[in-house]
Amino acid sequence: MTTIQFPLNPLTNRGEIPSITVSHLTVAYRQVEALVDVNCGIYRGRLTGIIGPNGAGKSTLMKAMLGLVPAVVSGGNCGIVLYEGEPLMNQREKVAYVPQRSQIDWTFPATVQDVVMMGRVKKTGWFRPFSFVSRRLAADALARVGMSDYRDRKIGELSGGQQQRVFLARSLAQEADVYCFDEPFVGIDQKTQDIIFDIFHELAESGKTVLVVNHDLGNSIKNFDDLILLNRQVIACGSRQKVLSQENLDRAYGGKVAFFNGEAA
Repeated sequence: MTTIQFPLNPLTNRGEIPSITVSHLTVAYRQVEALVDVNCGIYRGRLTGIIGPNGAGKSTLMKAMLGLVPAVVSGGNCGIVLYEGEPLMNQREKVAYVPQRSQIDWTFPATVQDVVMMGRVKKTGWFRPFSFVSRRLAADALARVGMSDYRDRKIGELSGGQQQRVFLARSLAQEADVYCFDEPFVGIDQKTQDIIFDIFHELAESGKTVLVVNHDLGNSIKNFDDLILLNRQVIACGSRQKVLSQENLDRAYGGKVAFFNGEAA
């Protein structure tokens, strides 16, 4: 297998090994390749975004990393995703994953409190009562996202932004090491976006690995430290400043996106 050369850690400017390494990852749906030989590294302590045009495979990459969709053998290589040197899919208890809102059944008769407590199930065990510590962590998580007053509200009664905040609180209650969010900013208000980015930065600054699929190339892109620019293959990965060159954007978007003063046009 070819040795993967990862870029310098932008935080330290040293050739450190990323906390997550993706090597030769290929995914196919009905023999059509959605991802082709993807190689990239994700560092702890940095907010990393996966960006690219519609159909680029952004969500597929996140799901494949977590073992939610299978990788295929391509070119003699079988894709490998490692966290701290071990397969990530075997360490799912360390991962908090929030899928796209469109994949969640909002008619399920659960309250806000119920949803956040779900983040404690793995640590508590099925059919066991939640401890005082778990209930306190859930309460703190709701307070952190500004949703304490809604704890008894049915999740389906909330706005899109409020629902996203509740699922962020659930992920916080998990006390995970790796946080993965699939398009968390779709259909939410500016207040919620600001809250979410603040918490993402707090998680990264505390040494967590934070990975976000993001469809927006507007002003919000400035919140990311590192980016993975994708169009079925990795076009570029590394610091935001390095990735967002016009040459890279032309390769990914076919010349349909231009940047002026750091914002897409």
